[in-house]
Amino acid sequence: MKDWKNGAVGRPFIASFSGGKDSVLALYKGMQTGRAVGLIVMLEEEGKRSRSHGMPPKLIQAQADSIGLPVFTAAASWEGYESRFMGLLTRAKNQGAEVLVTGDLDVPAHGCWHERVSQNVGLGLGMPLWGMDHREAVQEFIDLGFTTIVVTVNLSLGMREEDLGRTLTHDYIKELEARGIDPCGEGGEFHTTVIDGPIFKQPIPVRKCRIRKEGVYAFLPLELNESVEFHS
Repeated sequence: MKDWKNGAVGRPFIASFSGGKDSVLALYKGMQTGRAVGLIVMLEEEGKRSRSHGMPPKLIQAQADSIGLPVFTAAASWEGYESRFMGLLTRAKNQGAEVLVTGDLDVPAHGCWHERVSQNVGLGLGMPLWGMDHREAVQEFIDLGFTTIVVTVNLSLGMREEDLGRTLTHDYIKELEARGIDPCGEGGEFHTTVIDGPIFKQPIPVRKCRIRKEGVYAFLPLELNESVEFHS
């Protein structure tokens, strides 16, 4: 029986980090029982945006600085993604990490990609959210005092352009469920960016940019608002 939920308990870990709510909640839970040594963020091959949530490196760095952790980044195409990711895991292991922590909720017990790549470099795997009820996970996230903004929506899965820029609240989660949308967005309905919460020393000042569309997706790009004083 795999014990991924408790894989990071009492151990130093590197966290796979998108800047969104699931990865932040997993990081928070990991930090309650283990010791974080850094964050892994994969970038698109040009290095201008994060691979998962399309965030600029300056904003990712601001999140990491507020949390107080170093960032391990690599730019990669999809073809080179796995080898570059494993390279970052090896770096983290050399700096003391024993476990990879991820924010996955619904990974199958067999054939898990994260388990395979972590085992390949000699790391354990911790998934503090694994198997959690989706509503309970997002409710806990909100109750803990985290603030997160919807930055990507899939317009073919019930989300609307007007959802972009909204903050996750209990009322908004009820509204999404009434529209038939998973409250965690686990079907790819939406992605978020976290800008404040109990592991942040200070909120991340962001500026909302012009919405852009690409196929069935609509995006609200965020940038670090450098006109607001931010102390890392």
